[in-house]
Amino acid sequence: MIVRWGLESLPDACAEAAVTSPLLVASPRWDSLELRVEPAARWREVPSDRIAEAVDAARGADGVLAIGGGSAIDLGKAISAATGLGLVSVPTTYAGAEWTSYFGVRDPERRMRGGGGGARPMAILYEPELALELPAETTVGTAMNALAHCAEALYVRGHNPAADEHALAGARLIAEWLPRVVGTPDDREARSELLRGACHGGAALAGSMLGLAHAMAQAIGGTYGLPHGTLNGVCLPPVLRFNAPFAAEAVTRFGEAVGDPAEPAGRVEVLAALAGPTRLRELGVPAGDLPGLAVATAERGGNLANPKPASPDEIERLLHDVY
Repeated sequence: MIVRWGLESLPDACAEAAVTSPLLVASPRWDSLELRVEPAARWREVPSDRIAEAVDAARGADGVLAIGGGSAIDLGKAISAATGLGLVSVPTTYAGAEWTSYFGVRDPERRMRGGGGGARPMAILYEPELALELPAETTVGTAMNALAHCAEALYVRGHNPAADEHALAGARLIAEWLPRVVGTPDDREARSELLRGACHGGAALAGSMLGLAHAMAQAIGGTYGLPHGTLNGVCLPPVLRFNAPFAAEAVTRFGEAVGDPAEPAGRVEVLAALAGPTRLRELGVPAGDLPGLAVATAERGGNLANPKPASPDEIERLLHDVY
């Protein structure tokens, strides 16, 4: 993966990825952004499930340039997968979606309408300035997504030493710098270091797999159109406690990285509570839907890659724990 820092490096990153005249995927919020790259066309509806129309808009483009959070980058990946075009991502949150070839497709109401794999991510450009106006709730939520990538990379069945190294580096940076970003959101150094943590989390994810916390967040978020990162902040603590007997060393290493080896789940709860909801009831999830959500979660790949795949009954108990 080509990784560059600073928006002034975008032309070089695109050139290295052989993307010189891309389809630009970005919401209208970024219309005034000085890119120094001339797009062949623009797609502004983010998120969108009109993939066929977006693919048609890419005619004449030699790549895809996606700017925004996870929804924009996942849409870029869906177009890349359908066209075979290379993807350059400029993430404006801490989600980490830019590192993988798989994606979810959401409609404008943010409900899941499909997904898949086969995208061709070629380059990532990180610019901390683009996150300076990010609301605290979005900052914390997307950082929790990155932190969940770090935790799960340490114990999923595809874990490995290289991904572990990224996971531990990312967890340390996120735990240290997220409180500073919330306290002083215009602190450029803090934003840069938090983004470095998210970058390591994305690299850890790309080198391993997702686990049970993500499976729960995906099942819930895709059903109700809820923020994926916030849901990871809700779901990760009970999963860490669930996994502790089956992956004790990995959970402890994660705890050491975030500053609480004895109770890493508690440390995650503190970080998630810096901004935004921390209980499913606060997000409007109906209590009566928990059994069905548990069944849907049990079937997802993240649960199957967990150190111990959880049964629907076990998952339902975890959901009740954070209701």
